[in-house]
Amino acid sequence: MTKDKDKERRAEAEAIVDLGFGGLFKGLGSFIDLLGEMVEASESEKTRSGTFRIKGLGQRGRGVYGFTVRTGIAGIPRVESFGNIRTTAEGPVVAEVREPLVDVFDEPQAIVVVAELPGVGESELRIEIHDDVLTLETTGERKYAKEVLLPAAVEGDPIRRSYKNGILELRMKKRAG
Repeated sequence: MTKDKDKERRAEAEAIVDLGFGGLFKGLGSFIDLLGEMVEASESEKTRSGTFRIKGLGQRGRGVYGFTVRTGIAGIPRVESFGNIRTTAEGPVVAEVREPLVDVFDEPQAIVVVAELPGVGESELRIEIHDDVLTLETTGERKYAKEVLLPAAVEGDPIRRSYKNGILELRMKKRAG
């Protein structure tokens, strides 16, 4: 990647964090440019992310944010955000718990869930499945949490579970009926 492209990406990431009125339009322009790049390169997925620090809060003041844009079969873009920045009535807050990036694949007999949980050991994973709701949480130093609504109810335990290099893959059998 060239220095100019790297500098441009950093500027785009900073625009997302700028919550002022001008930052909104700058971020929207960057988003539209991103969609244009996807169309030109015939890509179906793009991810942008970044980090920042809040003075005086040490490690607790580290914000992680990002989004993934995917285009479906009809070419309609779907945007998924991830990170530990939450919007509240008082404004944006950096939470200790991050939201992982999760993909859900609906297959004829099973549902496959893939989650990105970098920096987490397998023993720190906590997974609960109730009907069509999957809850992912971690208990270690890096905290992640997400509740995922599945496209169908599934059996209690995953048929197959694998975790390697921060990527969790769960294959769950759809409940009959």
